[in-house]
Amino acid sequence: MSEEVTLPLDEVRRISIDVLKAGGLSDDHAHAIAEVVYAGQRDECHSHGLYRLLGCVRSVREGKVNPNAVPDVVDHAPAVVRVDAHFGFSPLAFERGKPMLVEKARRMGLAAMAINNCYHFSALWPEVEAISAEGLVALAMTPSHSWVAPAGGNKPVFGTNPIAFAWPRPDGPPFVFDFATSAIARGEIELHRRAGKPIPTGWAIDSEGNPTNDPTAALAGAMLTFGGHKGSALSAMIELMAGPLIGDMTSAESMAFDEEVGAAPCHGELILAFDPKVFLGADAAQHVSRAEKMFESIIGQGARLPSQRRYEARERSKVNGVRIPNALYDDLQALLPR
Repeated sequence: MSEEVTLPLDEVRRISIDVLKAGGLSDDHAHAIAEVVYAGQRDECHSHGLYRLLGCVRSVREGKVNPNAVPDVVDHAPAVVRVDAHFGFSPLAFERGKPMLVEKARRMGLAAMAINNCYHFSALWPEVEAISAEGLVALAMTPSHSWVAPAGGNKPVFGTNPIAFAWPRPDGPPFVFDFATSAIARGEIELHRRAGKPIPTGWAIDSEGNPTNDPTAALAGAMLTFGGHKGSALSAMIELMAGPLIGDMTSAESMAFDEEVGAAPCHGELILAFDPKVFLGADAAQHVSRAEKMFESIIGQGARLPSQRRYEARERSKVNGVRIPNALYDDLQALLPR
């Protein structure tokens, strides 16, 4: 008997919407969240796909998330958009604020969107990809819960603190990277725990500060930054840029706000958008072509661009559907009304 279930992509979206609505989320939130879950599963980012629905529903049930929150979009300054998510999940806030961010970037050359009071659980690449589809360069960052120890330390201070970047390309999908400043996304450790598999050395330490391969001990201890002091410095920058700079919580403050109920992290998000046409004027095409030469020099020697594997997985999923563990499928079915 197979240990996995194969689902067509349309079924991924349908299950996502049905589970979220059954979990009490409004129709608008269910559809916005379903799109980022769909994108993660389609691109074989399993830790950000259907698995994330379990945490979304749990966060609502714990009474932390406002399942009917209506984001307020505010024209804060000539190049700044503010969106108050009113303690709802972040995808709808991003969806509502993006048009104004794009408009300001096209007018000013550079614009920022600060999303406040949001519960964030998803990958950042769907957001920067959506902005790059408008012909803009995008940069996004967010803190999370304090799960990660600083380089040289053994107690959590930082969140996984992801950062994502997208550069639109004239032909084909954009150049995109999205990575946690921790050694790995926390969801990957949770997936190892669910599967009963050890984690690699270097991902985390236990509660005593010792290296561990046990995912349960890792979740009770502290994750590590990637690249030692370099990842630690980037993580601190993200705490500052997407925390105090936009008037929102740091990862430690988000953890305290959670009150140990285990909901998704509540904090802010900072998104920057740049319009090459405003920066470069009549010379835009010339300089964009120089960027293409750089990409060609990378690919030409057999190296892979970030997200290349995701794009390949995207095409496979369109043809073959996606596969998820039976246990996850059963957990999702249990959340649907009988």
